[in-house]
Amino acid sequence: MSAISVRQGNLAAVLWPATESDSIVQRGMRALLLALVGSALLTLSAKIHVPFYPVPMTMQTFVVLTLGMAFGWRLGAATVMLYLAQGAMGLPVFSGTPEKGIGLAYMMGSTGGYLAGFVLASALCGWLAERGWDRSVLATALAMMLGNVVIYVLGLLWLGGLFGWDKPILAWGLTPFVLGDLAKLALAAIAMPLVWRLVGGFSGTHNR
Repeated sequence: MSAISVRQGNLAAVLWPATESDSIVQRGMRALLLALVGSALLTLSAKIHVPFYPVPMTMQTFVVLTLGMAFGWRLGAATVMLYLAQGAMGLPVFSGTPEKGIGLAYMMGSTGGYLAGFVLASALCGWLAERGWDRSVLATALAMMLGNVVIYVLGLLWLGGLFGWDKPILAWGLTPFVLGDLAKLALAAIAMPLVWRLVGGFSGTHNR
């Protein structure tokens, strides 16, 4: 692995690179395996509730956005779409399922806009990461912030359309979660550049 390859692309491509000799089937199987692992992480992150103020938080937006960064925009978005497809088929992959419903009925409820936002936000963060935005603390934080904005905009628009704009939409879908998302943003801003430095150090060790 050269120093050039570490500076380009995404983490998945660096840690598990496809070679020119790989067949289409091999490349497809690699992408499928990564997407399955990613969708499993999304499910796990939706089920774990971390005590926080003012409401408990899950790590799902953290996983959505960092998967986009690590996988790149195409595979990141495809992974989230696979996760949503699993939920649409009735698998209890979302937070609050099966207690609050499953399948399309759950997805068309109050969380529908946020779930759609996951796809676009993952793609956006992956696109930015492929241009080096996951290499520094400041750039990673900004990419995560933009991803969160996409999720919130779609989520709030959905809530407003579903329940009416005369309702306290911001109090329902924004303000209780801002502090938790800022904490996850800070964690990602530290983690992503650190992983890149570790990968770079590993590569440098093997190229001496």
